[in-house]
Amino acid sequence: MPIQPLAFRMRPRTIDEIIGQQHLVGEGKIIQRMVKARQLSSMILYGPPGIGKTSIASAIAGSTKFAFRTLNAVTNNKKDIEIVVAEAKMSGKVILLLDEVHRLDKAKQDFLLPYLENGMITLIGATTSNPYHAINPAIRSRCQIFELHALEAAEIIQALQRALADDQRGLGTYQTNVTPEALAHFATASNGDVRSALNALELAVISTEPDTANIVTIDVKIAEECMQKKSFSHDKDGDAHYDVISAFQKSIRGSDVHAALHYLGRLVEAGDLTSIARRLIVIAYEDIGLANPQAGPRALAAVEAAERLGFPEARIPLANSVIELCLSPKSNSAILAIDHALTDIRSGHSGDVPNHLKDAHYQGAKELGRGIDYLYPHNYESGWVRQQYLPDKLIDKKYYTPKKSGKFEQALASVYEKIEKSSKR
Repeated sequence: MPIQPLAFRMRPRTIDEIIGQQHLVGEGKIIQRMVKARQLSSMILYGPPGIGKTSIASAIAGSTKFAFRTLNAVTNNKKDIEIVVAEAKMSGKVILLLDEVHRLDKAKQDFLLPYLENGMITLIGATTSNPYHAINPAIRSRCQIFELHALEAAEIIQALQRALADDQRGLGTYQTNVTPEALAHFATASNGDVRSALNALELAVISTEPDTANIVTIDVKIAEECMQKKSFSHDKDGDAHYDVISAFQKSIRGSDVHAALHYLGRLVEAGDLTSIARRLIVIAYEDIGLANPQAGPRALAAVEAAERLGFPEARIPLANSVIELCLSPKSNSAILAIDHALTDIRSGHSGDVPNHLKDAHYQGAKELGRGIDYLYPHNYESGWVRQQYLPDKLIDKKYYTPKKSGKFEQALASVYEKIEKSSKR
């Protein structure tokens, strides 16, 4: 039987062994509470690859001692699901991890649904796709939906150190000396994917010749070879990776096209397409915003082109996007507006929705969505009519302040000012 990869062997056996995802499995959090109460509900875990979806499922099973089975919605057929159901009928409950759950076809789904309803099978669906768009509503409505986040570099280093020390499942039988710089590179170059980091570490350890004292030394050069990504610099904590990304965004925000291209080049040289892609899309909406609304869709198109092309050709659409974003007018009015609104909400400053804006059933109105006394703007020649929309507590609150750094937002500002003047009459 082939030896299983390190990432597989190091999967957590109980909920307490999970690294990261503390918003779900930390003390007092929802999955932790379900496990302690042994009252599991079916759930869908979604997020990027290698961040612990399968690990959480196996840890839940280990903590509750329920039977645990793993299937794939694409490669396993209905017969495989029938076998799991038969086992559930005998044992009373089975936890079924169903990978690629968004690919579950109708025949498998129809067969599975009754057993989700009666609790005989607790489904833990895993997917990298957004379940609100990709998963059939019949499955989605029977599951709790939890989003998982990419692991932080410090969390990945913790997982690597645990694997190096474990002499049962990990690499503890080897005498190893992994430099801090190498650990930092495994953690940062994996972009939050702990599976990738663990398997690269295993490759490094088993493929490196020990010295005369039988010690396997892993330095940053070996880490680069095993991750197939270059290190930004040999800094102890791996901070250079984040420094370059930060400088990249700030150079675009500051409209310095030369500096932005320099930092893009460093990210390209490191092969970090994931960070570049995410950052460009963020910049297009956070820093360019309403000053050039088409920058967002064009940045996304450039990212998609780069992902299809791969390096080295990917550098071309990325450079196009960087130059456009650098030289676009800038506006952060949208992010300031939504953050201002969120601050109020999180501080408890909200209030009741005005009666005339409530759903039609509230007042028995005949026309869906139009409460009594609601003034329908389309019935007015200007397309606008003065009426209250904010709750009483916030009636005079202003969140959006337009900037005039681009033609589009200048046009928005003109409409905004016209409405503001009309509303004060």
